[in-house]
Amino acid sequence: QLVQSGGNLVQAGGSLRLSCAVPASRFDDFVIGWFRQAPGKEREGLGCIAVRYAYALYADSVKGRFTISKHSAESTVYLQMNSLRPEDTATYYCAAHVEVADRPLSFSPSRYDYWGQGTQVTVSS
Repeated sequence: QLVQSGGNLVQAGGSLRLSCAVPASRFDDFVIGWFRQAPGKEREGLGCIAVRYAYALYADSVKGRFTISKHSAESTVYLQMNSLRPEDTATYYCAAHVEVADRPLSFSPSRYDYWGQGTQVTVSS
C-alpha cells in the first residue's frame, strides 16, 4: 500500500515536494514511478527510481525540473518539483513494482502493480 501526501496549490515558478510512503519491509525491492493525469488526458509517466540503487530515470517533459529521491530510514520516495508551470496541473500518482534483475527501468503505467491514492497539484498563472 502506497500512501501519498504533499499536493497543493502553488503559483507558477514555485516548488512542491510530493511524498510516497512505501511498505518498509520491501522498500529496497521496489521500483517507484511517478505519474500524473490531467482531466481529459492520458496518464503520463514522469520518472522512476530503482530504490535499491537510487538510480532514477526521467521523462523529457520534466527533466531538469523534477527530481526523484528516497529516504531509506522513512521508506519514502519523494518527487521534488521546481519551476512549476500551469501545464503541470494534474493529479499526481506514485506507483510501485518489484524490481526485476536486468530489466530496464520504465515509467510505462502498465509496468506498475501498486498505486497510491493520488494527490492534486494545481499551478496558478
